[in-house]
Amino acid sequence: MKNNIIEIFTKVYGDREGTRVFFSPGRVNLIGEHTDYNGGNVFPCALSFGTYGAIALRDDKTVRMYSENFEDIGVITFNIDDLKNEEKHDWANYPKGVISILRNHGYDIKQGFDMAVFGNIPNGAGLSSSASLELLMGVMIDEIFNFNIDRVELVKYCQEAENKFIGVNCGIMDQFAIGMGKEDSAILLDCNTLEFVYSKVDLKDEVIIISNTNKRRGLADSKYNERRRECEIALSELQTKLNIKSLGAVTEEEFENNKHIINDGTILKRARHAVYENQRTLKAVKALQNNDIETFGKLMNESHISLRDDYEVTGKELDTLVDLAWKHEATIGARMTGAGFGGCTVSIVKKAMAEDFINAVGKGYKEIIGYDADFYVANIGDGTREI
Repeated sequence: MKNNIIEIFTKVYGDREGTRVFFSPGRVNLIGEHTDYNGGNVFPCALSFGTYGAIALRDDKTVRMYSENFEDIGVITFNIDDLKNEEKHDWANYPKGVISILRNHGYDIKQGFDMAVFGNIPNGAGLSSSASLELLMGVMIDEIFNFNIDRVELVKYCQEAENKFIGVNCGIMDQFAIGMGKEDSAILLDCNTLEFVYSKVDLKDEVIIISNTNKRRGLADSKYNERRRECEIALSELQTKLNIKSLGAVTEEEFENNKHIINDGTILKRARHAVYENQRTLKAVKALQNNDIETFGKLMNESHISLRDDYEVTGKELDTLVDLAWKHEATIGARMTGAGFGGCTVSIVKKAMAEDFINAVGKGYKEIIGYDADFYVANIGDGTREI
């Protein structure tokens, strides 16, 4: 892939001395969904596929960006001193936002550059192609200008870019998993404190399979922000009695003893998911550390049921993929992953039967939905880096 991205760069900009190449992964969350912005725990890992980028500094203030994934858009050009979100700049608003936020935090980015990218994360699949692109830009800027930014701080800047420049009120999980990923390990991250520990994912007889519904979903225009607002309402109502800063700080027992405070039935369901999903995540990581993959799988299943019934972020396509996975004898656990409303599921499957799982689930999905799902056997890789 390194040669491929250099070829793309050369095709667009010509042969340039000092061109450097970087890679930024996608991510999948094994369990802990819609808990990140509720101050809870998540358990994501970086993937072995993602976004590749080549970059070379210029002597002026012009920035040129090209994506092989959006070749019809062509080269997007702007001035380093003129950074605003423009609809015509499409995908380039994500890296542009990172530049803008870094400058706001005092990093002196005076020169322009030429940049080419190519990603093999399916767009709109919920595997964080946007966060992958943001970290790619952040690490590129950090390295080519020798800023030596602390990686967790850089992760926060990239989240800020998505929140303030793009306008998507995302939590920090995606950027954290991509920026801090470690081969063969998932990250138990407390989104309230940003305390984290790496936990080895030692699957000897199992594999992780990501199944893409191929139903496009856009975060900004989904019900994501609506769910955040609903959880904020639940939190403010619980705070009338409990001394808490987030739903992630509430135990199951505390929730059950105080849920009567929440009058609205829908708000109650949203809060129940946030509280119970957080506790499920902690139980699941403990099970994995004890090599109890069966319990981990059961907790994944419970997670999906909660996302379907209490949080209502699944939909026919995701539910179909998960139902088909649950019916297959190879499946240890399966759930939707990501924000929902389309995107992907993640399943832990017996390795010896992985091919049969893909064939059976794929066939069933097409019969019910009418078009194909895509399947990826996922390897857990390192975070964003120069290659």
